[in-house]
Amino acid sequence: MFETIIHWTTAALELAGIFVMAAGMLLASLVALARAARGMAGSALYEWYRQTLARAILLGLEFLVAADIINTVAVDPSFRSVGVLALIVLVRTFLSFTLELEISGRWPWQGKPEPAAPAAATDLGGQPEAKDRRS
Repeated sequence: MFETIIHWTTAALELAGIFVMAAGMLLASLVALARAARGMAGSALYEWYRQTLARAILLGLEFLVAADIINTVAVDPSFRSVGVLALIVLVRTFLSFTLELEISGRWPWQGKPEPAAPAAATDLGGQPEAKDRRS
């Protein structure tokens, strides 16, 4: 009974992962076509499309990794299956990292760049200018 529930759960997660990738690709393609029809520039459209596809693939991979982990840990926790799981997770993790780099332009462990602080108004001597205090 327990193994049957686990098999159904992993099958559902695998199907969800496949669905997320396929639906993400279809939706991104349709939106990209609509944006192209409205005149969005080629390079901007390409970057948006590529990042949107990468997000869909990344989310789908997360579902697939979860299914593999559950199946290996709950159903067949042998050294061979754990080794195969380790290789699968390693490959999918590498794909996730590279997709994250494609999406954000930085590695996941790098902090988000801080926005540039506006420059304070200074006079020629490098001192802050006195504010006009008219009342």
